[in-house]
Amino acid sequence: MTGIFTADAENRGLVLDPRTKLAVMITLVVFALGNTGSDIAAVRYATIALCALPMVLLFTAKKYKKSAAAGLIYGLMKAAEILLVPKASGAVLSLIGVCCLVFVRLLPGLIMGAYMLSATTVSEFIAAMHRMHVPVQITIPMSVMFRFFPTVLEEFSAINTAMKMREIRIGGRNSGKFIEYRLVPLMVCSVNIGGELSAAALTRGLGTKVKRTNICKIGFHIQDAAVLVLTAAPYVLWILGLTGVVK
Repeated sequence: MTGIFTADAENRGLVLDPRTKLAVMITLVVFALGNTGSDIAAVRYATIALCALPMVLLFTAKKYKKSAAAGLIYGLMKAAEILLVPKASGAVLSLIGVCCLVFVRLLPGLIMGAYMLSATTVSEFIAAMHRMHVPVQITIPMSVMFRFFPTVLEEFSAINTAMKMREIRIGGRNSGKFIEYRLVPLMVCSVNIGGELSAAALTRGLGTKVKRTNICKIGFHIQDAAVLVLTAAPYVLWILGLTGVVK
């Protein structure tokens, strides 16, 4: 099954080093989700540009519909935050505020995470972690995560198909069995998948103290430099804003 969370080495679009993707993800968490430096206009503009980057990367990976949908939702919610929130009040303000909080701050990070999973193989990720000398106690759980979500989605699709054949769906004549026959098997499968993937990672030698070899080639290129410059811009502008150089 090929989806937004499934690694596809042939259709990854712009090839970036895993460390570059991780830097973008951390920066989105700090400035988009954490709202750091929002009182500085230059930082706000740089954050908006950075939030558009995951949609662009997803577009280069040939996921055109998902990229367009995410970009449209983000654009509408950001416009609502700028134009409607200052004028709204009461329940309307609460509703718009919650929607803007979810889509404006959280959506870019989610899209970037989905792009990382779809454009990064486990071997590339492990190689990048070893280059950064990250302990295996962190590398193993994160490498398991790269296979966990695609596998769970495959199991959910299989469960969904089986339940449709038995007419167990929301609004159907057997809708009362939806939780029992869909969610419970999915929870059990998720627990089993986590254990199996962890065992598979240890079997491949990820937990050994001996330095592992890796035939996967990673490295920084000109596209990584361009993305890292965009990623570093909010930090630089934030520091300049704190010192009073920019506003």
